[in-house]
Amino acid sequence: MKQVKIYVSVILSVILLNACSNFDEINENPDTPTTVPASMLATYIVKSMVEKGGNKTFINDGVLIKQITWNEGVSDLQYNNLGRWGLDNFTIIVNCNDMVSKTPENKLKGYEGLAHFAKAYTLYYASLNLGDIPYAGVGFGEIGNVKPKYDMQKDVMLAILDDLDKAYTSFSEAEKTAFDGDIIFKGDKESWKKVITAFHLKVLINLSKKESDTDLNIKSRFADIVKNKSLMQSNKDNFQLTYKDQSGMRYPFNDLTTNQCKYAMLSSVLVDILKKYEDYRLFYFGEPSAAKIKEGITSDNYDAYIGVDPSIPFGEVSKAHGAKLYCSPNLRYTSTEHPVGEPMVKIGYGEQQLILAEACLRGWITGNVSDYFKEGIKANMGFVRDITPEKYAHNRVITDTYISSYIDNPELQLSGSFDSKLNKIIEQKYVAYFLQHAYEAYYDYRRTGYPVLPINPGTSMNSTAPDKIPVRYRYSADEYSYNRENLEEAIKRQYNDNDNNNELMWILK
Repeated sequence: MKQVKIYVSVILSVILLNACSNFDEINENPDTPTTVPASMLATYIVKSMVEKGGNKTFINDGVLIKQITWNEGVSDLQYNNLGRWGLDNFTIIVNCNDMVSKTPENKLKGYEGLAHFAKAYTLYYASLNLGDIPYAGVGFGEIGNVKPKYDMQKDVMLAILDDLDKAYTSFSEAEKTAFDGDIIFKGDKESWKKVITAFHLKVLINLSKKESDTDLNIKSRFADIVKNKSLMQSNKDNFQLTYKDQSGMRYPFNDLTTNQCKYAMLSSVLVDILKKYEDYRLFYFGEPSAAKIKEGITSDNYDAYIGVDPSIPFGEVSKAHGAKLYCSPNLRYTSTEHPVGEPMVKIGYGEQQLILAEACLRGWITGNVSDYFKEGIKANMGFVRDITPEKYAHNRVITDTYISSYIDNPELQLSGSFDSKLNKIIEQKYVAYFLQHAYEAYYDYRRTGYPVLPINPGTSMNSTAPDKIPVRYRYSADEYSYNRENLEEAIKRQYNDNDNNNELMWILK
C-alpha cells in the first residue's frame, strides 16, 4: 500500500477553499513549500470528510440505491455492477498523524480528538464497502510499514468504537475552541462532541446483525451513549458543508458545475414512496413531467410527477426520457440561478432521531419509538423547507401545520409487526437520504432489506447473482499491486478466496 504525505494536495485543497470564503478562513500559511501547519492540515481533513465528488460521482450512490434512474448511457450502478473500491483516502490518516505532531501543547486535546474521529470515520466506510481492511497499521508508512496487514472486520469495528470513545474524551478535555482551521464549527468542542455521538450511534446501528456478540456489547454501548453523552438537539448541530456562489464552492450537481444534470431522473421507488404518503418533499425533490404539464396538469398536482423504474431495459429508460415522462431533479439543485443547492449533510439530527427510533424498536433503549420516528421526519422536513426558496416548492410549501398533519397520517403510524415498523423507519431514512448522506441508504438496504427495490434479472449486470443487488465492492487493483500478500490472505479468510461482489462480509452475517 502506498502511504505518502501529500502536502501539495493539502495546499491546493486549502487554496480552493479561498481564505475569504465562509467555508472559514485559513489562519496560517505554510512556512515553506514542504511544511504545513496543524491548522491547515485540520482544514484539509475536515473538508475530506464532509465533501462529495462532482459530476456523476455526486449521484452515484443515488443511482445504486435506485433513487435516481440514469439516461446518459447504461449505468453499471443502476444495473447492479458494483466494481471496485480503492483505499486512496488512507492518506488522511497520515495527515492526521502529522497534524497531531505539529500541534502546540495547549491545543493538543482538540487536534487529537479530530485525529481519532477522522480515522474512525474514514476507515469505517472503507470497511463497510470492502470488509477486512488495514486499521492498526495504517498511517505508519514513513517508518517502514508500507504493507500493513488486514485486520478482521470485527477487530476493525472494535477499534473504531474505541477511537470514537477517545475522540469524545479528547474533545471533552479540550479548550472551548478545540482546534484551528475548522470549516464547519469553528473549532467548537461541544459541536464536535455531538457529531461524534451521532456517528457512534450510526456505527452501532449498522452492527445490528451482531447484537448478540458479547465483545461488541452493542445494546449496552448504545444505551450508555444515549444516557451519558451529548446528543444532537436540532439541525443546527448537523455535520454539513454549506456551498457558496463562488468559484470552487458551488453545489456539485448544478448546471454551473457539471453538464450531466440533464441525465438524472427520479426513480419510481422514490416517487412512489412520496406519493403514497402525499409527501410534499416530492415537490422539493423533483420537477414535474414536462409531458404532464403540457397535458394541462399543474405542477402542484401529484399526477404531474412520474418516476422511472430503474430496473427496466435502458431502451425503455431512454424512451421515457425522450417522451418527457419523468421528473428531473428540482431546479433548486440544478438551476444556475441557485448555484448553492443545499448543504451536504454527512451526519445529521434527523438521521440521529431515526436511528434512535430503530434502537428503541429493537429494545436497545427505552422511550417511545413513535416519538423518535416523528421527530426524525419533522427534522428532515424542516431542513428541506428551511434551505429552499419557496419559488422551488411548486406551491406545496412545507409549513409547520403540514408537518404536523403529515406525521399524524394514519398510513404512516408505526403499527403491526416488527418488520412493518422497521420498514417504515428505514423508508423515511431512504427519503431523507436523497442527494444526502452518501451511500447510507445502501448500507441500510443491505442490512435490513428495506425499502424493497426492483431487481430485474433480465437487465441486471450482477453476473453471479442477477436476482440480487451486490453487497460489497471488490478490492482495488492498486491493493493487488502494492499489498498482494496481505490482501490475498484477507480474501481467503473472509470470502473463501473469492473477491466477489456478492460475498457477505462479517458485518452482514
